Amino acid sequence: MIRLLPLAALLASTVASAAPTDLVALYKDLHAHPELAFQETRSAALLAAEARAAGFTVTEKVGGTGVVAVLANGPGPVLMVRADMDGLPIKEATGLPYASAAMGKAADGGMTPVMHACGHDIHMSVWVGVARAMAASKANWSGTLVMIGQPAEEGGGGALAMLEDGLFKRFPKPQVALALHDDSRIPAGTVSVPPTAALAAGAMVDIVIPGIGGHGAYPATTKDPIMLAARIITGLQPLISRENDPFQPGVITVGSIHGGTKHNIIPDEVKLQLTVRSYDSAQQQRLLDGIARVARGEAIAAGFPDDKMPVTTVPHNIRATRNTPALAARVNDLFVGKFGQARVISLDPSMASEDFNDFGAADPAIETTIFWLGAVKQSTFDAAKAKGQTTPSLHNSGFAPDPAPTIAMGVEAMTAAAQMVLARK
Repeated sequence: MIRLLPLAALLASTVASAAPTDLVALYKDLHAHPELAFQETRSAALLAAEARAAGFTVTEKVGGTGVVAVLANGPGPVLMVRADMDGLPIKEATGLPYASAAMGKAADGGMTPVMHACGHDIHMSVWVGVARAMAASKANWSGTLVMIGQPAEEGGGGALAMLEDGLFKRFPKPQVALALHDDSRIPAGTVSVPPTAALAAGAMVDIVIPGIGGHGAYPATTKDPIMLAARIITGLQPLISRENDPFQPGVITVGSIHGGTKHNIIPDEVKLQLTVRSYDSAQQQRLLDGIARVARGEAIAAGFPDDKMPVTTVPHNIRATRNTPALAARVNDLFVGKFGQARVISLDPSMASEDFNDFGAADPAIETTIFWLGAVKQSTFDAAKAKGQTTPSLHNSGFAPDPAPTIAMGVEAMTAAAQMVLARK
């Protein structure tokens, strides 16, 4: 566990331009030791130990590897603050001295490099800073603070796992839930609060394409699933370019194609993996139905037999994340008053997805807001902007937040928002 700072230093850090050195050290440790979804045992243990040291009552292994830390401080509302913990199956290429060399067990049972390419190490470090700051400022607020470390945000499933394990039955149920996410579009020291639409619905789609394999020299004796996969990929494009309302954003991306073993062998099977993004549930279903229709239609056109039709499944379909407008407006106004308008940036809704909205969807009475935390080093951001370029995005092997100012801003912003929700009447 990282040693706690003295109280005076902790309070001073909430208005400093850089995070406490031990939070940066914690970040570098978490960054160097990422863990895949539902494997976040080390990360969860670090969060649990820090929360206990700050005076929270802590329960571990909620929804698998989740952490729930509760601090009751008199009458008032219940506020939930969430951080996600999992890394991604990406080999890091930042060249940082604390770069990850970790390996993890992938879904197929094989081993894969792991990296915090989405900044969940930042989220956890901020979470620890907020827990400390709230525990140290109990005289300024009243109510119950529930801080959760969520597993398996990447691809979805972690929020539902915690809910299904009794999150809102075993622990105080919140009236308000807050979260933040680091952002590669804006520099460290800035924030952005979506007024409502924040993150798109995101579905993972698997298409298994059976074929009739054979020798590459005799394709007429086969039914080539690689050829059919190519036709399906091309056939998906009109679902966006010709069937989609251009005023309703939608994205279909084929992220993985696997099939075949050798130059001259036509395989028996090809597998495609897709992601589908939109903001409207009816549109999302139309796109999913369209993918299945195109896959089957292209197979029929290619003369595949009925028992070799593609099989389309949707293992994950995450709902769109929309902030509660009134709460988002309050948080935005708070940040403008605290940091100045220049540091509160307006951004378009993101086509990325995540499962924070599952907590609010569990009870429509729960108000939710997620906000963006700038993470790019200012000089890097300025240099890229001057060249008309962008900095490495989230999920990129070169993504590297500027930890000290990013964590400092995250702690200050989330602590201010939490104290606003739990303000003494």
